[in-house]
Amino acid sequence: MCESLRGRYLIAGKRLRDTNFYKTVVLMVEHGSEGAMGLVVNRPSSITVAHALSKHFQIPDTDDLVYVGGPVEPSALFILHNASEFDENETAVIPGLYVGSSAEVFETIIRASAEGNADLSFRIFSGCSGWAPGQLEGELERGDWYQQPATSDMLFLEDPYEVWDRLLLKVYESNRILPDAPNNPEWN
Repeated sequence: MCESLRGRYLIAGKRLRDTNFYKTVVLMVEHGSEGAMGLVVNRPSSITVAHALSKHFQIPDTDDLVYVGGPVEPSALFILHNASEFDENETAVIPGLYVGSSAEVFETIIRASAEGNADLSFRIFSGCSGWAPGQLEGELERGDWYQQPATSDMLFLEDPYEVWDRLLLKVYESNRILPDAPNNPEWN
């Protein structure tokens, strides 16, 4: 098995045509000998967070959307957040970013957000992406995925549809053999 991919982005390659992952970016949350789990971070659904949680919490209606985390367990909800004090049992996926799935963590973060905690950032995901032991390694060997270190700035971009393009550009830049040629030959 390769080194753990926890805390890295998997960027779908252009040849990956699986509709579940076409032009997606997956934040790897777990990766080990028993398999792998991640969350697609750039696929918002049409469901608002307020609507999705309305049976559990009274929260103000906002434009915040639930994201489709992947095809596995679509009814399970996960929350990515930047508040270590709300989930002391969780280890950071990347520095300052945590994944929670317990009702207590959801409630604490939702209430803190409703109270106007300006430093709190979070996203809610429905479902996750999962791989059996060895499955992801095979996909990586085939070239289905590119990798980049995960950063929270990409995760919380205002336009999630830009994430794949920006990260793919970073992959190309880091693997460039020849320097870019300017559009104007006089600048060369």
